[in-house]
Amino acid sequence: MAEAQWKPRVNPWLIAGTVALAAFMEVLDTSIANVALPHISGSLAASSDQGTWVLTSYLVANAIVLPLGGWASSVFGRKNFFLLCITLFTVSSFLCAIAPTLPLLLVFRVLQGFGGGGLQPMAQAIMADSFEPKKRGVAFSVYALVTVLAPSIGPTLGGWITDNYSWRWIFYINIPVGLLAFLLVTRLVDDPPWIKHDRKNFFRVDYVGVGFLTLAMAGLQIALDKGEENDWFSSNFICFFAAMFVISMVALIYWELRKAENPIMNLRLFRFKNFAICCFLMLLVGGILNAGTVLQPQLLQQLLGYTATNAGMALTGGGLALLVAAPIAGILSDKLPARNIVATAFVFFTFAYWYVSTHISLDMSFGHNSLLRVIQVLPIPFCFIAITNAAYVGLPREASNQVSGLINFARNIGGSILIAVSGAQVTNRTLFHEARLQNFMSYANQQYQQQVETLGSYLGNTAGAAQGHYAAQATIYNQMNQQAAVMGYADVYRMLAWLTAGMFFLAFLLSKPKGGEKAPEGAAH
Repeated sequence: MAEAQWKPRVNPWLIAGTVALAAFMEVLDTSIANVALPHISGSLAASSDQGTWVLTSYLVANAIVLPLGGWASSVFGRKNFFLLCITLFTVSSFLCAIAPTLPLLLVFRVLQGFGGGGLQPMAQAIMADSFEPKKRGVAFSVYALVTVLAPSIGPTLGGWITDNYSWRWIFYINIPVGLLAFLLVTRLVDDPPWIKHDRKNFFRVDYVGVGFLTLAMAGLQIALDKGEENDWFSSNFICFFAAMFVISMVALIYWELRKAENPIMNLRLFRFKNFAICCFLMLLVGGILNAGTVLQPQLLQQLLGYTATNAGMALTGGGLALLVAAPIAGILSDKLPARNIVATAFVFFTFAYWYVSTHISLDMSFGHNSLLRVIQVLPIPFCFIAITNAAYVGLPREASNQVSGLINFARNIGGSILIAVSGAQVTNRTLFHEARLQNFMSYANQQYQQQVETLGSYLGNTAGAAQGHYAAQATIYNQMNQQAAVMGYADVYRMLAWLTAGMFFLAFLLSKPKGGEKAPEGAAH
């Protein structure tokens, strides 16, 4: 009875703000280092290929720890595990900042990834238990802001710090935030009585499961990270790591369901239809969120000549829109069925990506770019909050750590996959359009001939007729390449539109109860 009546001793919103601060620090770090890679490689005498391991090492370590929150909480307690993750993340951030060589930086990034991997799911689980079910939607709006806003401002902040100071400061800035988060969590957060822990559980860890998970995540991340560079499955290197992912993942699922005495991942939660559908939807939403966050600044920098800082500023309007949309999404999630909110959001997604695919061009203004970002991010909190809220419905409250770990794991995996797929598709579709447009660049085409002659005559006034002719051809060829790239980006945005259109129908597989509705009486036993 005491467990059923438990409430946190402080205002739940103080708890939400505290754990969101720690999660924001971690999510920010997944994107802030991207723009600093050339500077890191240069200062540590590493190649650009070697520099990408600064990202890969972090992402692999992060993905390994995400599902381990349930086991770690059973050993240390959830609050203590959260504090341990903050400490490890903060200390390893300092070590990354002072790393004198690339190998040492990679070691410290792995440690940082281990610490960061526990912050997101534990923050979400703490929020879920701190608020009564009918108010979770509004609470998750805070988490949605963290998850969406941090990757948006990461490249901007990272670019500004790197340009004005040093890449080492992208790690130093974590230290004061980590210290503040540690103090606040120590004072404000408590474990609910149903979070049981026993240090003896430390020796009951599923080492085989951890091993399979490590191999699977390393294989996936390396294959995705190096796939385009090595021409995907035409490379034995990529085929090896792709096979390692598939075999390890199948072995992990079999082991966790059939053999493990104390599984690190409670895959039996997928017997709950709503939870299984929510994980799949979150995988797709995570992919769309991350793909959109990468595509637009990449387009602005590669084709429109924006600096990293200016490209980030063009995304700022999306961040401001989220500040307005997230609380509204949280309120609606507590009042309306999740399936209705998610389906409506996917309709908006489809419209947004289709609109972007038909309105990107080489002469886009800064304001137009900001508008395109705003319409892309507006549906995100509605999807994210409703799906997250619905994932807990009908599940035992003791499973909240596993629920948050698995749903964050799905989101991160989706992000990694769709970032790689969308990047590869931009390249492939650009090459396709280049080949098609080159068919028109011959003197058999009268329009092309007239353009070369007109432009060549103009340029020849200063460089001579022959040089003017060659300069005209080169100029038209460069314009053709840029136009092909824009068309490639448009195709990928159109692909995302079709993907979200398909997700509209998946939303109706969710159960009918409202996202904030309480679990059945027997669910907690």
